Amino acid sequence: MSANGKFLKGQLLLDGGNLSGSFFHQSVVLICQHDADGAFGLVLNHSLGRTVGEMVVADLPDRLKESPLYLGGPVQPAALSFLHTDHFIPNADVLPNLSLGHSIDELVDIGESFSTNKKVKMFAGYAGWSPGQLETEMKRKAWLTFPASLELVFETSPEQLWQKILKSKGGWKNKLLSQMPEDLSLN
Repeated sequence: MSANGKFLKGQLLLDGGNLSGSFFHQSVVLICQHDADGAFGLVLNHSLGRTVGEMVVADLPDRLKESPLYLGGPVQPAALSFLHTDHFIPNADVLPNLSLGHSIDELVDIGESFSTNKKVKMFAGYAGWSPGQLETEMKRKAWLTFPASLELVFETSPEQLWQKILKSKGGWKNKLLSQMPEDLSLN
């Protein structure tokens, strides 16, 4: 379990300023699964700078092919995951009306549906923690937590996500951290 006695599914993890030099520097990770067997998350703010169609060999609808592809984490960078939302998803498994998927067939079905409320965000790779690993990192204060929302996942610019959440958390330390340059040598 987490440092505060709860699993962190549905929470965002933010680099709390202690991950400089690592893959997770200034990252925002949505925890999609967390239980006694470990945790699975997707980094929301690391764009690959490529579209899904440039990187994924599959017969996807054009709308999905033109979408940006994000680097979900350092584990299995060839593995595809996606988050999707719609007006109502009765069996949502991450947040209310937010589900995680891994199947190309499911992705094609979602891409071909006609809902105007549907949103999809796709990822290569993921962030994973073995049993107890995330809890240890939380005890070391490597991460800050913040409640996830559909707005933060789909509507907030990935380039501004980390800073926006830190400012929302309030306090002088978070404000100062949000203004920290990515490369400290530029300060």
